[in-house]
Amino acid sequence: MNTPPSPANIMQLGMAFWGSKTLLSAVELEVFTELARQPLDADSLRKQLGLHERSARDFFDALVALGMLDRNDGKYSNTPETEQFLDKTKPTYIGGFLEMANARLYRYWGSLTEGLRTGLPQNETKNGDDFFGTLYGNPTALRAFLQSMTGISMGASQAIAQKFPWKHYKTFIDIGCAQGGLAVHIAQTHSHLTGGGFDLPPVGPIFQDYVHSFNLNDRIRFVPGDFFKEALPQADVLCMGHILHDWNLEEKKQLIRKAYDALPSNGALIIFEALIDDERRQNAFGLLMSLNMLIELAGGFDYTGADCSGWLQEAGFRETRVEHLIGPDSMVIGIK
Repeated sequence: MNTPPSPANIMQLGMAFWGSKTLLSAVELEVFTELARQPLDADSLRKQLGLHERSARDFFDALVALGMLDRNDGKYSNTPETEQFLDKTKPTYIGGFLEMANARLYRYWGSLTEGLRTGLPQNETKNGDDFFGTLYGNPTALRAFLQSMTGISMGASQAIAQKFPWKHYKTFIDIGCAQGGLAVHIAQTHSHLTGGGFDLPPVGPIFQDYVHSFNLNDRIRFVPGDFFKEALPQADVLCMGHILHDWNLEEKKQLIRKAYDALPSNGALIIFEALIDDERRQNAFGLLMSLNMLIELAGGFDYTGADCSGWLQEAGFRETRVEHLIGPDSMVIGIK
């Protein structure tokens, strides 16, 4: 017998923001950082977090049901995943991106319908503000933003350090390096490599602090610059992670051409994103990320591995391939 249609999946997706906001509030309240110190019962955890008694137990148990916490003998503790990735005291913390999503994106996504109708960004620009211009003039806010970029790229950075054949190369530069997460993972994994990060000048002190925290100053340097106004620094391998999707098609192609010009013969360009699958059916995160570009930027959009390979070939790369990294993330590799 055919199973009759059920509204369950529709309702689960339609109300998915309930679970999302519960996790985002838990990150904001530092639930996972608190429980990394020791497991706590509901009342002790409530008092430590300064929560009202009315809904605290429901909040904690919702996190258990969502797979974000464990509870044994009446005490709450982190799962292996939240222990590693949502404890603010650990270098593997990825919650910075979730903090940014909670503080900014959550409310701006409420205007998605308007964005779909107008094709215009729905963030601070609606009020005449320049979010990124203001961001780069505020060192504290910029540091928090760059930490969030480290968080969203953590898994992909680790995978690139492991999966790319780095033994064939000596130098690398991460273009649009943010805090330096990718450069650090590569250098930690491959002691023969030297490299660096290229980004706007205000990023420099934040990048250098992060690299210094891993004692890698002697092998990783910061190169200041604007990748639309200046030539890209030369290295055997250039990387662009979560960069191309910020820009319109012509700007994407311009950056790829500039990377091609900066590479030596047989040099490699690594581009990684939450690439949309070629059939545009499976990688929901990649498609939703492209909608996020609508919310945030005037011309940005995400793309498939086939799209990117075509742009690389158009720029002159003799060989391209697409490799899955982790979760929704994949990389496109071009060989000059």
